[in-house]
Amino acid sequence: MENKISKQWYILALVVLVGYLVYLLSPILTPFAVGALLAYLFDPLADRLEKLKLNRTLSVTVVFLVISLIVFSVALILIPALERQISSFIRNLPLYFEWLRQNISPWLKSTFGIQTDIFNVTELTQLLKSHWESAGGIAQTVLSSVTKSGLVIVNWFMNVLLIPVVTFYLLRDWDIITQRVGELIPRPYYPTVNAITRDANSVLSSFLRGQLSVMLALGTIYTIGLWIVGVELSLLIGMGAGMISFVPYLGTIVGLIAGVIAALVQFGDVNHIVYVLIVFGIGQLLEGFVLTPWLVGDRIGLHPVAVIFAVLAGGQLFGFVGVLLGLPLAAVVMVLLRHGHERYLNSKLYGQESDISLSNQIDKNKIRQERPKDNPET
Repeated sequence: MENKISKQWYILALVVLVGYLVYLLSPILTPFAVGALLAYLFDPLADRLEKLKLNRTLSVTVVFLVISLIVFSVALILIPALERQISSFIRNLPLYFEWLRQNISPWLKSTFGIQTDIFNVTELTQLLKSHWESAGGIAQTVLSSVTKSGLVIVNWFMNVLLIPVVTFYLLRDWDIITQRVGELIPRPYYPTVNAITRDANSVLSSFLRGQLSVMLALGTIYTIGLWIVGVELSLLIGMGAGMISFVPYLGTIVGLIAGVIAALVQFGDVNHIVYVLIVFGIGQLLEGFVLTPWLVGDRIGLHPVAVIFAVLAGGQLFGFVGVLLGLPLAAVVMVLLRHGHERYLNSKLYGQESDISLSNQIDKNKIRQERPKDNPET
């Protein structure tokens, strides 16, 4: 018994030590965390190429080149388009606030008796507009913040260089690393640890690969639909709604409200509002009947509240590294809780009271059956 307790304290101390080391090294762990996350995401693709008789290094090289080409192509297309739409949004911000002031404020006053001037923010609009124009857009803002000191330039440049290097080597040796880690697990605990790891991998695969694919698909659907309708902020609203759609209905609600307001300010008629509603209605139907069953399936994913808490808690404790590590840790914790719950339900502690009551009931039934035989007059 003492041996078991000492082992538990040893494991707890090891977990605390690892957490403390992550906290101390968090400023330099960002490229390694990003590289590990990318290696985890694309390892199945490299495994499939290996099945086509390609060696591991060549498979990883093909995957790496394809990923790099996609990332650079998307960045070259999206960054200028987003910059134009954000500039347009800030330029037209007074129109949005004016519409809100003329329509929402009277409705709040007539319906709830609330007198508010929160939409009269001319000074704030001018401030945002002046800062954005003086910064020159996204690229200029990033460059100006990076070039403030030589140390920041060096750190930023090193992180940019380290991420692809770390991703390549981790992806190449991913199977070897996982095998070596598995060999370090004590054999008596290996079946339990292996089952927990397999369940945690299923949860992470469900969210990271499946749900992220759904988010990207929804963002593309919303963007194309709003672009066909003619909404100027189609990319900004569509991709924003897609990226927050990991919380059920949140992306649809936010995107729908933003799309309706943008359509009202831009066109001022009911027809375009109906078109926006149709776009998000089609997106919801595709998500429920096509995207989620196809990309996620019936695998168990993280609860949306658990996702939000994991990201916020990780960011609060460990910064950006914590944001990246929050979801994997949340998946492991959820799997541990599920296994602990199952063991509790199958334990004597859970079944002891019911077993005692059942045995007592059996004893009473036996007494009632035997009493007429022993004493027929009773």
